[in-house]
Amino acid sequence: MDFFLIAVIVLGSIGLVAAIVLYVCSKKFAVNEDPRIQQVNDLLAGANCGGCGFAGCGGLAEALVKGADKGSIDGLNCPVGGADTMNRVADLLGMAIANGEPKVAVVRCNGSCDKRAKTAEYVGLRTCAAMNACGAGESGCGYGCLGCGDCVEACQFDAIHINPATGLPEVDEDKCTACGACAKACPRSIIELRKKGVKGRRVFVSCVNKDKGAIAMKACKAACIGCGKCAKECKFEAITLGNNVSYIDFNKCRLCRKCVEVCPTKAIQAVNFPAPKPAPEVLAKPQEKEVQS
Repeated sequence: MDFFLIAVIVLGSIGLVAAIVLYVCSKKFAVNEDPRIQQVNDLLAGANCGGCGFAGCGGLAEALVKGADKGSIDGLNCPVGGADTMNRVADLLGMAIANGEPKVAVVRCNGSCDKRAKTAEYVGLRTCAAMNACGAGESGCGYGCLGCGDCVEACQFDAIHINPATGLPEVDEDKCTACGACAKACPRSIIELRKKGVKGRRVFVSCVNKDKGAIAMKACKAACIGCGKCAKECKFEAITLGNNVSYIDFNKCRLCRKCVEVCPTKAIQAVNFPAPKPAPEVLAKPQEKEVQS
């Protein structure tokens, strides 16, 4: 009986000492979370898509609160929630935010089935990542869209789908939140987030092929051949030429569309512009009657 009592006293003493140590440690090393973090997190979209640059909404909420303490939350944005969500967050934190222009995902490849000849048959895991790891894919273009739909799988908002007629992904602008998940999923980086533009109007080079002109044209009839005509035509220095392909800076572009007119391969796309008005018919002048002598 004495042995049993001693064992109980010893174990009880050890438990008591451990409890005291844990209590002291919990008080000394306690991390007090700012209650505003949870309040901001509740205002965010809750998609945890990573489009903000953080692993989830909780990371963005913490960054926003820290930014507010430092005096600025510019550069921090929830692409899914958009301006309305960020305005509510700014009001909660007592901050003002710079109004950033909305963006949308753009597919920079115009190599549809009729413009890119099929040169191989791929047999294997049907994903863009797997096909890209094996080589150029099923066409001669080693830069264009592979059409397996990794971007479609990555999108949580049902905003991108593969067009079966062209084999290319198409973005639904009304559903796109510019989270960037599709751009990250594309192994060839042909999807880019660009400024949505006034009335959704945009001009961009729909090609990323870095091969020289003749090689690029052999692989795809709609490829940019790096001729530089668009850059020479642009008066706003919005177009640069590098690695045999042109690029339009959406911050400098004034949507004049002169580059579209001079592109010999129609690699430059103009989106959501009104259809050009038909040229007025020129009325034939009535022939003058011959004066009889």
